[in-house]
Amino acid sequence: MNDGQHEVATTSAPTSLLDRFNAVRAMSLALAAPLSPEDCTAQSMPDASPVKWHLAHATWFFETFILERFEPNFRPFDPAFRVLFNSYYNGIGAKHPRAQRGLITRPSLDTVIAYRRNVDSRITGLLEHDPPAELNDLIELGLNHEQQHQELILTDIKHLLSCNPTLPAYSANAPVSAAQPALSWRSFLGGVVEIGHDGHGFCFDNETPRHRQFLEPFSLAESLVTNSEYQSFIASGGYTNPVHWLSDGWDWVSAHGLIHPLYWSRSGDSWAEFSLRGRRPLSPSAPVLHLSYYEASAYAHWAGARLPTEAEWEHAAVQAPDLPYLFGTAWQWTSSAYAPYPGFAAASGAIGEYNGKFMVNQYVLRGSSLATPEGHSRPTYRNFFPANARWQFTGIRLAR
Repeated sequence: MNDGQHEVATTSAPTSLLDRFNAVRAMSLALAAPLSPEDCTAQSMPDASPVKWHLAHATWFFETFILERFEPNFRPFDPAFRVLFNSYYNGIGAKHPRAQRGLITRPSLDTVIAYRRNVDSRITGLLEHDPPAELNDLIELGLNHEQQHQELILTDIKHLLSCNPTLPAYSANAPVSAAQPALSWRSFLGGVVEIGHDGHGFCFDNETPRHRQFLEPFSLAESLVTNSEYQSFIASGGYTNPVHWLSDGWDWVSAHGLIHPLYWSRSGDSWAEFSLRGRRPLSPSAPVLHLSYYEASAYAHWAGARLPTEAEWEHAAVQAPDLPYLFGTAWQWTSSAYAPYPGFAAASGAIGEYNGKFMVNQYVLRGSSLATPEGHSRPTYRNFFPANARWQFTGIRLAR
């Protein structure tokens, strides 16, 4: 999940905000608890980051954007951290190269945890003394930012462990997918609809402004595409028939020799899947996960359907909140390019860097996944990734 998003202003009560701050910060450490220091330092690919880096970067956010601005007599925990744990904020200054985050063997994990405790204590001090609304808003932003990194901790550690020849489990209690029912459809009349955040509660600014769109009548599948349904696509030659693929997708799948989703493996007629609980037999009724936009688009074409637009998905989520598996199972690819809404304006300064400049060469995903923290999803949330990304918990909801 990308972290370059900032908030539309909201104000929370200091006491409840402090409780939330403590809970979110504790959750990050709980996610790291099953891991060794070696697990937390390694980086499996440039798109993924070490767990230790995620823990430090989320803390860097609070130190850089809040303590540095609001704490009297501010002094950094370690001046070197300003560069080491900066992600994409050019307005802040220099950054350590993303692909080399796994080389940061020092500071140690213990030092990063000490860094977290130091910053937590100082943030608590600010929240206990009638903080201004702007500080509260930045805290809320920082918490949502950290929740994005909590999901990344799970997606990134899954990829790392999958590269280990022993295929170790992250945790025996890690979340797993719910079985999906047989395919059925829900119809919607379309017309002029409003999409985008309505201004109540927190949102990232790429969810705004609320605006009108026209939709033709459409239908959405009531469940996500399952492993067995995707197996039928594979068995029919789906990965070897260019007719189903976008041109870029065909070039991509051909160049990498791909014949099945990420984390799948086959022995004879038996399929298995690597999960956060380790390698397990593939469940036919579970949703297929870790698909790129290219794979999702090819499957939809093969199935005689298409991917929904983000406006269709959001309208359906609002009008039919009983539509199953909208949230908590898999991020669902849409056919919508990640672009600004009409009237969108990025905030000034470094805090506003990572929204507008990401709005190119990426597609929007809607919903949330089994790795998304509780309370971090809503119908207007716009996730986004390039078309070849598939290490996230991404799946397919068909439209027609």
